[in-house]
Amino acid sequence: MSVIQWFPGHMVKARKEIEEKIKLVDIVLELVDARAPKSSLNPVFEKLLENKKKVILLTKSDLSDSEINDQWIKYFKDTPCLLIDSVHQHNAYQIPKLVRAMMQEKTEKNKQRGIVNKSIKMMIIGIPNVGKSTLINQLANKKRTKTENRPGVTRVQQWVRLYDGLDLLDTPGVLWPKFDEVIIGYNLALTGAIKDDIIYKDDMVLYFIDYMREHYRANFEQHYSLSMDLSNIEILDTIGKMRGLMHGGQCDYEKVYRVIINDFRSLKLGRISLEVPGE
Repeated sequence: MSVIQWFPGHMVKARKEIEEKIKLVDIVLELVDARAPKSSLNPVFEKLLENKKKVILLTKSDLSDSEINDQWIKYFKDTPCLLIDSVHQHNAYQIPKLVRAMMQEKTEKNKQRGIVNKSIKMMIIGIPNVGKSTLINQLANKKRTKTENRPGVTRVQQWVRLYDGLDLLDTPGVLWPKFDEVIIGYNLALTGAIKDDIIYKDDMVLYFIDYMREHYRANFEQHYSLSMDLSNIEILDTIGKMRGLMHGGQCDYEKVYRVIINDFRSLKLGRISLEVPGE
């Protein structure tokens, strides 16, 4: 299995800026991809957030298995946690209410000291392409930040004034220098947190086929009209023939890889979770 890594220079800078600004905020919104919550939890943030109030937001939850979503909500039971979908951002409206409830004690203390109308300062953090800018635009009820379905779009920190005394600091997506497990790299690459053009897709797609065989066999077989009793290479060849991706009798595996990855990301294989609590 090949190890996937992506830690460009702007992420080093972004991490340092987060470390500097974390003390200025009252609460942190940590976004993780609902399709792979464990893989998308940045261990660098864990130490930074030891003494900070935080909310975990499981983004893109409309792309992940709804039953597995419920399991992850229970898994994060010790931390306030909400499911956020990728398009309409349902549940986003609950964030301000939840944040105010978590900050109520501090707000009351401020009032006793004569400090009123003090804004609650939040920071939004997460890996690349996890949906930070989309969520901010929904919370601000307007297009305040640039959004694209690729990692590395947000490069600088910026404060966004929401409403009713809420300020939010947007931060660039940050990964970490070395993944502890090869599968973490595969999951992050499959969900689009790592740029497609820097990864070797061979092992990642073969891993994905094995995972689908074990967890979502019927989805895969129905979509591609084949049996997963075939070997992985036979599966790739079959998809290549069906999609007209053969050249001189040879399968163009690179194009087949892209087909499978795009079918996963676009829900053509159904709602898929790449991780289950406890596995």
